[in-house]
Amino acid sequence: MKIGIIKEFKTPPDKRVVFSPSKCIRAKEEFPQIEFLIQKSDIRSFSDKEYENLGLSVVEDLSMADILIGVKEVPIDKLISNKPYFFFSHTIKKQDYNKKLLQAILEKNIQLHDHETIVNKEDVRLIGFGYYAGVIGTYNGLRALGLKQGLFNLPKASDLKDRNEFNKELDKIILPNIKIVLSGKGRVGFGAKEVLDYLQIKQVSVKEFLDNSFDEPVYVNIDVLDYNSRIDNNESSADDFYKNPQEYSSTFMKFCKSSDVFIAGHYHNPKAPKLISKENISSVDFNIRVIADISCDIDGPIVSTIRPSTIEDPIYGYDPINHCEIDYMNKKAIVVMAVDNLPCELPRDASEAFGDMFIESVLPAFFNGDVDLILEKSKITQKGKLTPRFDYLQDFLID
Repeated sequence: MKIGIIKEFKTPPDKRVVFSPSKCIRAKEEFPQIEFLIQKSDIRSFSDKEYENLGLSVVEDLSMADILIGVKEVPIDKLISNKPYFFFSHTIKKQDYNKKLLQAILEKNIQLHDHETIVNKEDVRLIGFGYYAGVIGTYNGLRALGLKQGLFNLPKASDLKDRNEFNKELDKIILPNIKIVLSGKGRVGFGAKEVLDYLQIKQVSVKEFLDNSFDEPVYVNIDVLDYNSRIDNNESSADDFYKNPQEYSSTFMKFCKSSDVFIAGHYHNPKAPKLISKENISSVDFNIRVIADISCDIDGPIVSTIRPSTIEDPIYGYDPINHCEIDYMNKKAIVVMAVDNLPCELPRDASEAFGDMFIESVLPAFFNGDVDLILEKSKITQKGKLTPRFDYLQDFLID
């Protein structure tokens, strides 16, 4: 089986890769049937030479590959007909900007598997870059705090070589007695929590966080029932919230009154209540000064996330009275970090972690008859048609 590793063509450039040189070797050791073909790239965070030094084939043309694997969307003119592809297509939510891509995939008889649709029997996602989004988003949020308050000046994560340099920069900072609220307990939340724990910031319970003052920095990691309650006051549960989010109202304002920094690492259902509304953010009781919105849902649950920021310019200010963007150093500004491609800032580390997940969760399906339906369930298109699982996209494809 020949697996082709695609050069990333999207602008701005994405330096990540699904299989780093070391992960190619690991995959070959576990599955000797695999041969990797690495498409030449001057963008990738791992050089062509690093692959060649391990005896891997670096080529211009991937037409001989049986399966093609990349990270971001493949440009239409680079797609090879009649091939299976794995990449983040950004089509399953009917993203209009990729309608033509999905149309071309069908026309070219491409079998598309989206990394986002790779799930287990319980439909839980198996692979993703969420962990590193949490790690880097938290770093960026702390960097924003340091710049805003003149406490310290962390370099941009994108200027650091790897996680070791990243941690060395964190070692230099001293935080004041701030209170940090972190939402989410999935991959993103886990990555964010790891950074807070690395800094030895004390974790406290919801009750302690809301009721007490502290003489050291602290954080609380909250889940959906900590900041949502049923409108009818009936008994609530996480399962019920996920099934019926429209039946709940937000109680997040209690954290807005008690927090200095908000790290948003939760998944938000559009039917769920907003966490921070215009009314909330303009209240005299609103205390949060830095919002690191890792989820980065524009016009979503956090009113201050009015646009995505960029790796080059990761923070902006939000005017809580006039509800518009202002200089983040303005005295009244709430600082917003809303980079929507955070894992690109540590591409080597993020790639290594993603490769491990792909090897453990996806590669076995190529050789075990797909007993757990990993490939079958992730398949969006086949033989020029949408698969039944993704047939809901049919109306989206109509011009």
